[in-house]
Amino acid sequence: MTETLLSADIQLIQRILPHRYPFLLVDKVVEIDGTSSAVGIKNVTMNEPHFQGHFPGLPIMPGVTIVEAMAQTTAVMVGVALDLADKDLKVYFMGIDKCKFRRKVVPGDVLKMKVRTLRGKPGGKVWKFEGVAEVDGELACEAEFTAMMDLPA
Repeated sequence: MTETLLSADIQLIQRILPHRYPFLLVDKVVEIDGTSSAVGIKNVTMNEPHFQGHFPGLPIMPGVTIVEAMAQTTAVMVGVALDLADKDLKVYFMGIDKCKFRRKVVPGDVLKMKVRTLRGKPGGKVWKFEGVAEVDGELACEAEFTAMMDLPA
């Protein structure tokens, strides 16, 4: 990637993230502004495996998967900005802070995740981000999270 990208489709996401079904939780990332901010999109569908048990007859996306989707959005943002496609990037949670859930997320919803870097720089291992997840402009989740970027040498 020699040009600045403003988005990542599912093919590029899979070249950056090691996650695969059923744990790949972001469908595209748009509005990528370097390592500063990005917007991720997750189309929530009934055929996702967690809906079989969470909860039968009342499918609700587990809160932890919403936070994971925000984290995956940040990993894609950093991966695009630092040209890490096909370079075996691994990202590990170190902490989740100020996490609040405000609305149920259900099949048929489009989850829009707006993330921003609070601390981190190219070559650095520990990064801190903040994110919000919305459905139709309504806040569903907010959190700050810290991650270790196991960046290729």
